[in-house]
Amino acid sequence: MIYSVRHITNFVYEPAIRESVMEVRVQPRSEFQQRCLTFSLDVNPRANIMVYRDFLGNTVHHFDIPGRYTQLKITAQALVDVSPPPPPQVSDVAGWEDLDARVAESDYWEMLLPSRFVRSTELLQQLASELHLERRGNPLEVLLALNQSLYETFDYVPNSTQVDSPIDDALRTRQGVCQDLSHIMIALVRPLRIPCRYVSGYLFHENGQDRSPEGATHAWLEAFLPGPGWVAFDPTNNLMGNERHVRVAIGRDYADVPPTRGVYKGEAESELSVTVVVSPAEAPLPEEMPPATVVRSRPLAVPGTFQYEQQQQQQQQ
Repeated sequence: MIYSVRHITNFVYEPAIRESVMEVRVQPRSEFQQRCLTFSLDVNPRANIMVYRDFLGNTVHHFDIPGRYTQLKITAQALVDVSPPPPPQVSDVAGWEDLDARVAESDYWEMLLPSRFVRSTELLQQLASELHLERRGNPLEVLLALNQSLYETFDYVPNSTQVDSPIDDALRTRQGVCQDLSHIMIALVRPLRIPCRYVSGYLFHENGQDRSPEGATHAWLEAFLPGPGWVAFDPTNNLMGNERHVRVAIGRDYADVPPTRGVYKGEAESELSVTVVVSPAEAPLPEEMPPATVVRSRPLAVPGTFQYEQQQQQQQQ
């Protein structure tokens, strides 16, 4: 399937800010069964956009705007061809001993250690005990059961957490968004000595059965299994990765792959709105864009210095 992806990010500041620097991770990856056929990025106010690949192979665009401005609009458009293989069967996946051998002979340590948003807590240990999570049977069976259990245990509630919320916030209330559920599943899987990584991307909504909404970025995870390799799981929707998942960036957790991240000078109230449209390439654009995800924030009290504004990062819904 070839998808057309449009991702519009709009920042509004009051009063004006200045001397901003921003990096953007919104270009779909090209590897395995996915190919980014075309990609364009437009920034207003105009800026000189540079590009590099980070240590995990994600494409990063970055730019700076030295002057003063009250609005920043970033429009990314891509055509992406996605044709993943059929989901692996239990018979395709080797056992725990083979997994240990593969991990020992390869470089997966970064996807096994705690990271900024993925670390053990007392509430996480309580959940692991509640779900009777342990090495048993086949690794794929354990992951499929965990994927379903998290879907059933947690309610999907947009804006119930913040972009920088620790996993305990979602664990305490048993509700969250895709970012939270992905972090929680990764935090549960890594102690089983299964390498696990966070995936930022988009989901094409086809049948109206998904809990995650249209019009926003999406997140899921990939676990390394002996035999099929990296296998995707989407606990928000109780899915395995399929042709509807468009991969943009991979990392240890969200901190490695925010769609936007930047700093600026000035003290301003800000409003961030994000709109995402994913559709088959041959389909006409919708007459009405889906509702934007909107986040408002107040200025940080650090006058005269570069200020890190958390809400410049887009939470993945």
